[in-house]
Amino acid sequence: MRIALIADTFTPLRTSGAVQLRDLAREFVRQGHFLCVLLPAAEQAVPWVLETIDGAEVLRLRAPKTKDINFISRTLGELAMPFAMMRHFWTSPFKNERWDAVVWYSPSIFHGPLVRVLKKNSGCKSYLIVRDIFPEWAVDMGLMRRGLPYLFFHVIARYQYSVADVIGVQADGNRRYFDYWVTRPFRKLEVLQNWLGEPKPIPCSIRVDESPLRGRKIFVYAGNMGVAQAVDIMLDLAVHLRTRLDIGFLFVGRGSELGRLKRIAQSRQLDNVVFFDEIDPDEIPDLYAQCNVGIVALDSRHRSHNIPGKFLTYMQSGLPVLASINEGNDLIEIIKNEGVGQVCTTYQIDDLVQLAEQLLKQIRSDPNLSYRCKSLFKREFSVENAVSQIMTAISGKRT
Repeated sequence: MRIALIADTFTPLRTSGAVQLRDLAREFVRQGHFLCVLLPAAEQAVPWVLETIDGAEVLRLRAPKTKDINFISRTLGELAMPFAMMRHFWTSPFKNERWDAVVWYSPSIFHGPLVRVLKKNSGCKSYLIVRDIFPEWAVDMGLMRRGLPYLFFHVIARYQYSVADVIGVQADGNRRYFDYWVTRPFRKLEVLQNWLGEPKPIPCSIRVDESPLRGRKIFVYAGNMGVAQAVDIMLDLAVHLRTRLDIGFLFVGRGSELGRLKRIAQSRQLDNVVFFDEIDPDEIPDLYAQCNVGIVALDSRHRSHNIPGKFLTYMQSGLPVLASINEGNDLIEIIKNEGVGQVCTTYQIDDLVQLAEQLLKQIRSDPNLSYRCKSLFKREFSVENAVSQIMTAISGKRT
C-alpha cells in the first residue's frame, strides 16, 4: 500500500515520539509498503525538501516555528502549520499522489485540515495515533483551566478526531474520552500499544564503572524530565537510601525540570546521584546493560492513561521497573500481572523505599525476572505488532 504518515517530529530528533515514528517508518518499509513521511520544517528556506531515510521518503514542508517559543506564538504557529504544509505540498513531487491510507500522530492536534484534504483527494481511510489527549491532560496537570483557551484547543482536537476513520489510543483506560466519537457509524476505536523497534546498538558514551556510582546497583531514569514526570520523589528516594552504599541513581536526559533537579541533588549533597545529558537512542541498550532497575515516574494529577516510552525501553532490555504513577493507570496492572517490577501509587516516600528494597531482593532471588520483561515487550510492544494492527484496521486484512 502507498501510505502517507503525518507527524511533527522525526529523526534526527531524539524525543520519544521521534524515535517511535522512526521505528514505525522502518517497519512499514520492511513490510513492503511505500511510505512518505510529511513533516513541518520551520526556518526551511525552500518550500520542500525530499530525502530518503531507511527506505522511507521523508518530505519536509516549510511551516511556521512551533518549538521553543512562547505559548501564544506556538499556538498561532501550530494553527497555521497544516495550511502552510498543504500549500507547499502542492508544489512537491507528491502533489498528484493517490494514497491508500493516511496515518497521523498526535501530538500535534492541528493536523486535521491536512489529513482531510489528502484523505478526500485519494478517497482513502485515515488512522489517528493518539498518544496525548490534549487539552485534557493539561487541565489535569493544572496547566490550563476550562476557560476560553481550553475550549479553543478542545474544538481543534474534536475536529481532528472527526477526520479519523480509526483512532488508536495507547491504553484501555483512554477509551472513555472517545465514547461520543465511537457512536457514529463506520468509526473504530482500538488500543494501539506504544511500540519500539530493535535499536542499532552502539557503545554508550556513559560508563558507570568510570563514574562515582561504580560498583553499585543502579536505578536508571532515561528520558524527559518535565512537569508531567514528577521525578522529585526519586530524589527523595535517593535521600532515604543514601546510607546504602550499594545503590546509586543515574538520571539521563533533558527537560524543563532538569536544572532544578540538579540543584536539589547538589543542595542535598547526594553523592549517590549522577546526571548526564541525553544520549543517542541507539546507545540506550548499552546503557541499560550497566544498570539494574528502570525508573518510571508520572505526576499524581494525571487522569489519562500513559504507557511511557521509557517503560518499553526498560522491558526491551530486560530491566525490571520501579514505578511511581497515578492511581488507576493501566500500567499498574501490567506491572503487577506480568511480574516485571514494583509500583507505588501513594506518592509516600516510605512506601516507595519499601518497594525499592523489595525489588532489589526480587532481582537477587528471581532468575526469570529479566526474561519476563523481554517476553512482555515482544508480545505487546513490538513495532511489528503496531504496523500489522494499523494495516488490519485500514485494509481489513493482515499484512
